[in-house]
Amino acid sequence: MDIQKMDLVDHLSELRKRLIIIVGCFMVLVTLALIYVKNIYLWLIQDLSIKLAVLGPSDILWVYLMLAAVIALAGTIPIAAHQIWLFVRPALSEKEKKVTLAYIPALFFLFIGGISFGYFVIFPLVFQFLLSLSEGMFMEFFTTEKYFRFLIHMILPFGFLFELPVVIMFLTSLGVLNPYRLQKARKYSYFILIVTAVLITPPDLLSDILVIIPLLFLYECSVLLSMVVYRRKQKSTLPVEYT
Repeated sequence: MDIQKMDLVDHLSELRKRLIIIVGCFMVLVTLALIYVKNIYLWLIQDLSIKLAVLGPSDILWVYLMLAAVIALAGTIPIAAHQIWLFVRPALSEKEKKVTLAYIPALFFLFIGGISFGYFVIFPLVFQFLLSLSEGMFMEFFTTEKYFRFLIHMILPFGFLFELPVVIMFLTSLGVLNPYRLQKARKYSYFILIVTAVLITPPDLLSDILVIIPLLFLYECSVLLSMVVYRRKQKSTLPVEYT
């Protein structure tokens, strides 16, 4: 019993250490991002057809902090993934250690890809649709804080959703998931993804379809990649026949 308690304490201490490193790296990256956040802000609004206003001296600081947090989050993802890998490493075989370590860079690039998809494809569509609703009826007045809050709420979910294939491959490598479970859960997964798409897009069919199709495609890619990882894992565990 004492050994079990010691193992639990060691695991909790190790988890605490990994979390402290992740949070510490995030705070450092936020500080570094604040140095360049003004240039990023100016780049984001350079082609904006509307004027943004601030209602108080703290609004622009709040926007800078939001942008810096998103930048720091992107930079923290591979660090967090590496810390999680270090935490589960003792339970992995040598081959699993090498395979799962290769997923870490992919998490970063897929997160950037998801944010780019949300910013360059989905956000302009949604924003123009909402502006068209007020055409000739209302005076358009946008505060900087509300505009960037809306922008971040629109694009950030895509950063995480685009990481679905790598997360599923990682969990398949660990034996937590397999492609057959994913296939059985397809209809429930489709339902969750469709509801997610409807919630983050305006209430028009075109916007919903433009978001639903990439999400379903990502899920099917995840199933296929899970199958590849699962079959490789099965082959690696087959006994070797000697002749």
